[in-house]
Amino acid sequence: MSSHSAAHYFLEGLVDLGVEYIFANLGTDHVSLIEEIALWDKQGRKHPQIILCPHEIVAVHMAGGYVLATGKGQAVFVHVDAGTANACMAIQNLFRYRLPLMLFAGRAPYTLHGELPGSRDTYVHFVQDPFDIASIVRPYVKWEYSLPSGVVVKEALARANAFMHSDPPGPVYMMLPRETLAEQWDEAAMPSYDPARYGSVQSGGVDQARIDAIADQLMAAKNPIALTAYLGRKPEAVAVLDRLARTCGIRVAEFNSIDLNIPQDSPCFAGFDPLPLLEQADLGLLLDTDVPFVPQYAKRVEAVKWIQIDIDPLKADFPMWGFPTDIRVQGDCAMVLQQVLDAVEARADDAWRRQVAERIASWGGAREALAKRRAAASANPGISGAINPSHLFSVLNTKLKQDDIIVNEAIRNAPLLQDQFHRTQPGSYVGLAGGGLGFSGGMALGLKLAQPHRRVVQVIGDGGFHFSSPDSVYATAQQYQIPILTVVLDNGGWQAVKSAVQRVYPKGVAAETNSFQSRLTSGRQGEQRRFADVAKAFGAHGENVANPEDLAAAIDRCLAALDDGKAAVLHVQITPL
Repeated sequence: MSSHSAAHYFLEGLVDLGVEYIFANLGTDHVSLIEEIALWDKQGRKHPQIILCPHEIVAVHMAGGYVLATGKGQAVFVHVDAGTANACMAIQNLFRYRLPLMLFAGRAPYTLHGELPGSRDTYVHFVQDPFDIASIVRPYVKWEYSLPSGVVVKEALARANAFMHSDPPGPVYMMLPRETLAEQWDEAAMPSYDPARYGSVQSGGVDQARIDAIADQLMAAKNPIALTAYLGRKPEAVAVLDRLARTCGIRVAEFNSIDLNIPQDSPCFAGFDPLPLLEQADLGLLLDTDVPFVPQYAKRVEAVKWIQIDIDPLKADFPMWGFPTDIRVQGDCAMVLQQVLDAVEARADDAWRRQVAERIASWGGAREALAKRRAAASANPGISGAINPSHLFSVLNTKLKQDDIIVNEAIRNAPLLQDQFHRTQPGSYVGLAGGGLGFSGGMALGLKLAQPHRRVVQVIGDGGFHFSSPDSVYATAQQYQIPILTVVLDNGGWQAVKSAVQRVYPKGVAAETNSFQSRLTSGRQGEQRRFADVAKAFGAHGENVANPEDLAAAIDRCLAALDDGKAAVLHVQITPL
């Protein structure tokens, strides 16, 4: 009977679950895993591919990008409490994205005197052993477990896999003590756990009575609207929402959208601001959205009947939520909306269909006005050192294909980006779900890794660029030859901080003296931060653009670098904050 380490069976368990990648930042706690991977490589045995990321924020977000593109949960290895702490902000983002991920942290050895293989043998094993390591990420994981013995490693992995993929999906966390990974066990003690038998629980459709109630209200409504953010996670949901909107005459707005949820060439697409729609709405659908609007600015909420259809309708991880619903449904939007569409089509007569067609036709003027405002916003290119962001986004939009992916971390300029980029294909737009900035670099790498045939463009503010551990982003891009384009919007600081102060204290001293503690400058007259040089240090193409007339050619050179297999950074001087 063959005997192997628990690390061996751990790798076997990942293979059994179909995990393709391990995004890793390793340490002294991973010695048994490193040894086992080396042995498997020597034997020519297949295991999940290791992607080394010099910072945990990149590892987690890169895994998230891969999962977003594929729907398949992956693994991230981090080093004890230090790596867990570095990963925590990114885990918060993936928790809000509802993306399945297994975060594995080693634990400092628990034996002190060499009693077991893997016992403490260095200084850090004493100082990296907190009382409650899981408390670092506990608010942002669905399940946590400290592996007590190697004999249950495969069963624990199956349990982790079931939790992370069950609706609503999300990250899980497992701690791996060093001695536990070094344990030796006979093969007979290690049965497999088929994911089909120990698998996840998925949402689906709902009972016909509620479908009929929703269909009846939709057909009776004179001005129905739908607000959504992450319905587009499933491409089939995008198509069915568009069909339902066209059939029922529903205007659809995306507020803080994470995905493309309805094609922007649909006559029912109503932009990214829900407040104008609320002025006349009599029925509202909340479809896979965490924050459909900001309540203090929405004065007609109580005059509207609300129907919520969501994979996560209770928002159990939000202590307070605050949005009224008259019908609340937990389910898969793609399935539930198809059920509603079938019920509507079975009831619809010619007279009702004419009313819907007239309603949709009446929106033509609003769409034309929106297009004119968009064109006017981008027509002014700005001046040297202060390029108009809308102009930048408009020019970049003309250079990209519908199959290209835009990752939007423009923050205060994010609405301008959404206005200027015309997206029609599911999966071609990614926004920020959580509250942690610096996500887009790692996310772009993961999206490109999963879809090497598509170009991926990350747009990020200069403040967010600092948060993203950019040296780690481009080091990873260089090592694994993953070309992405980063556009850095340099307005000289954190516009979000300034805007927040202005909203609360519009006539305060900070506004009077223009002192918002948000500027990020070189400190020396005439000296400039050179973000593109960070990329150049790792073999990427880098450019700085200050003049609007130079913008188009610079974008072309950056895209050519991608075609040559090199990452690129375009540092753009936009209107200062």
